[in-house]
Amino acid sequence: MSDIVADARITDEITRIPLRYPHPRIWWAFFAVSLLLLLCFAVSAAVLLIYGVGMWGNNIPVNWGLAISNYIWFLGIGHAGTLISALLLLLGAHWRDSLNRFAEAMTLFAVVCAGLYPILHLGRPWYFYWMAPYPNTMTISPQFKSPLSWDFFAVLTYLTVSVLFWYIGIIPDLASVRDRAKKRGQQVFYGLLSLGWRGSARHWARWNQAYRMTAAIAVPLVVSVHSEISLLFAAGPIPGWNSTVFPPYFVLGAAFSGFAVVLMIAVTLRHALGLADLVTERHLDLLGRFLLATGLMTAYGYWAEIYDALYSGEQQDLATLTDRLAGTYAYSYWSAVILNFLPLQLLWFASVRKKPVALFLIGLSVTVGMWYERYMLLTTSLYRDYLVSSWGEYHPSLWEWGLYLGMLGVFFTPFLLFIRFLPVISAFEVKEALRETGDLEHA
Repeated sequence: MSDIVADARITDEITRIPLRYPHPRIWWAFFAVSLLLLLCFAVSAAVLLIYGVGMWGNNIPVNWGLAISNYIWFLGIGHAGTLISALLLLLGAHWRDSLNRFAEAMTLFAVVCAGLYPILHLGRPWYFYWMAPYPNTMTISPQFKSPLSWDFFAVLTYLTVSVLFWYIGIIPDLASVRDRAKKRGQQVFYGLLSLGWRGSARHWARWNQAYRMTAAIAVPLVVSVHSEISLLFAAGPIPGWNSTVFPPYFVLGAAFSGFAVVLMIAVTLRHALGLADLVTERHLDLLGRFLLATGLMTAYGYWAEIYDALYSGEQQDLATLTDRLAGTYAYSYWSAVILNFLPLQLLWFASVRKKPVALFLIGLSVTVGMWYERYMLLTTSLYRDYLVSSWGEYHPSLWEWGLYLGMLGVFFTPFLLFIRFLPVISAFEVKEALRETGDLEHA
């Protein structure tokens, strides 16, 4: 097959999705469900604004509940998108080219969901700008030594850079869709989004500079964002949190959950949009390997937590460890261990790494397991304080669960719009990889 024919086929296969979506009825069915979830979010948020956070199950000592555990969970999901896109771009790994576009979109929407939780957790979200660490008229000077200040900067910077990285990368493909659009509305829509892209040598030179520079900024943000989130825990005297292993443990756990979600999305889009020749078995195999590697690193963090408690001999740390293993919330600890690491061991086998259904189920297991881990880390360390008089169990209320389901709608609604109206795979990068490697598996 000549380069010209191959380029045309790849471009047509990718641009046909936003111009002539292959399964509109199925898409509308999923979109209707996501809109119902979004309605659930609107209702739950409205009740929260009317009655306050007293509608939730938060109490003393568990003033960080489902909202903050979901904040960490959503933020972790987005990390794999940046790793696949930015880090592998800088390393020249072409196999990322079939995965990076939807992985980047996943990152954007997951970070948005994460960012909404601390704002809603305030109880008065219209004052959210008070979280910004700046000297203000109330003479409250920011404490720049606090991880809470770092949190604001890190998440906002991560979101901004992720938006820029995603949008810069999609511009050439938006121009391709514009040039193939037949309807006037589509031509105007994609023409405005493509910012007058003509594909000239000057455009490509400037684009390449901006794309790689943004990638270089995004990579350290992956480490910094979840490291500073872990320091929100580790910097305090709470038993079960005060550990130096938390920064790498949180970063690797975030990558672990993120790769699981990317794997599920890759399997779903591969089947739903007929992209088996672009998202090949080799891509699924590599994603399975990354999931296995990050899972084993996360398992080391579990062991390090147990070792820290036993080695320190601190009575409160030992009590927290015992409680996690056999206490009130032991179900969350063992659910995390079983769901995260037992199905994961199947990925040692190459035959399993090439079976889409098995990979989807393993990814789903890891995603649920990592949710249990976040919930376990928060609840088991807080509900039994140093003083017996401060002990109190935490049970999420109906409105907390409603907000969580609604937040899934906040994630899926824009993601479904993305796969319906925008190119889900980077056509020009796939063509570039085909010229350099000679195959569509981008070895």
